[in-house]
Amino acid sequence: MDIKHVPEENMFVAELDGETASVVYRRFDDYLDIIHTYVPTSIGGRGVAAALTKAAYQYALDNDLRCQATCSYAVKWLERHPEYLNPKK
Repeated sequence: MDIKHVPEENMFVAELDGETASVVYRRFDDYLDIIHTYVPTSIGGRGVAAALTKAAYQYALDNDLRCQATCSYAVKWLERHPEYLNPKK
């Protein structure tokens, strides 16, 4: 799956089987907040949301930003991946 960062739109996108999935975020001075995750039903259940969320939070860590979530999916993802909440440098 090819994930692309579209910083001018504050999003990460992935295309699969002609469908586009996305994660939208807000970036603040010291943190990145995922506010919306969208995966079309036709490509659901294939790990697309998880891959997009991981890409966004990896971008945050790579840029010394804390990871936060407003989106309910991202909240659950962070609960399952606490290493993104308290990264070890």
